[in-house]
Amino acid sequence: MSLTPLELQPLPRESGEDPATRAHALAPLMRALGDPNRLHLVLLLADGPLTVRELTDASGLSQTLVSHHLAPLRELDLVTVTPRGRANVYELCCEALATPVRLLANIAASTPEGREACCAVDTAS
Repeated sequence: MSLTPLELQPLPRESGEDPATRAHALAPLMRALGDPNRLHLVLLLADGPLTVRELTDASGLSQTLVSHHLAPLRELDLVTVTPRGRANVYELCCEALATPVRLLANIAASTPEGREACCAVDTAS
């Protein structure tokens, strides 16, 4: 996977919304992603939709534990579920979540791609 340099842009603000209000609204999402098992599942889903069985196989977690960790992600609308036959297919809510999660994972792992995406300077300008 090749990442392009990160272009930092301010987050859109609704009129009158202060940073403290935004932080309060984002805290549950950050807590959900702060759990290593849930973050592992989100990273797996960042590459595409998977069934619980596929998540179990890929993560090494039990089916019960995978389902347990998917529940808060569903409640916060970070993942969606679509029935397919006797299985449920889980998918990240949007690419807007998948892209930064992959980027942060690369940076955290100190991969060359992560360092390049984070720290690259555009000299063409």
